[in-house]
Amino acid sequence: MPRPEEDQVIYTVECSFADPGSEAEWNDFYSQGKLPALISVGGFHTSQRFKALSSGCPVYLALHSIDGLDVLTGEEYRQKGGGNFARWQQHITDWHRNLYDGLDRAPDVGPDELLLISSVGAQALAELGLAPSHLLATALEKSPAQRWLAKVARTQLPPAKRLPRGIDVYEAMTAQLNRAAARPAR
Repeated sequence: MPRPEEDQVIYTVECSFADPGSEAEWNDFYSQGKLPALISVGGFHTSQRFKALSSGCPVYLALHSIDGLDVLTGEEYRQKGGGNFARWQQHITDWHRNLYDGLDRAPDVGPDELLLISSVGAQALAELGLAPSHLLATALEKSPAQRWLAKVARTQLPPAKRLPRGIDVYEAMTAQLNRAAARPAR
């Protein structure tokens, strides 16, 4: 039985990719195959992929709204969404997975927006005039233990040299997939 929306968590997957020769093919696989497979798993509600514009953080980030850790340990996830990385595994580096409580749904970041993430506190984002959402790690690696997320219009982001320290900037690589929108009409 699905859990109430207030019990949903944010599942993050972060990594970099070390083979420039196959990176475009890997991105196609992840964005066009992996994300739709994940959103078809019961308990997944939204999925979206991002690429870092800042340095010093994993290059790729996927944010998923899910019903909890049980979704990731279930047979349906193993069959449809988990794994499938054997071909790419040797090139995946800086890989991290976490579950965060604090938001029921991951933010839907459009093409004219950027996602800002801070692991050092809300103040860095507040200095930009943003009201960040606070996330607390509850499962998997639990590191970083806390994060703060905010969306900003591309036109409102100051140049990188004027950004407060501790902010990672990501742009959307895909539109946010939504399980409710993906279901066929009855």
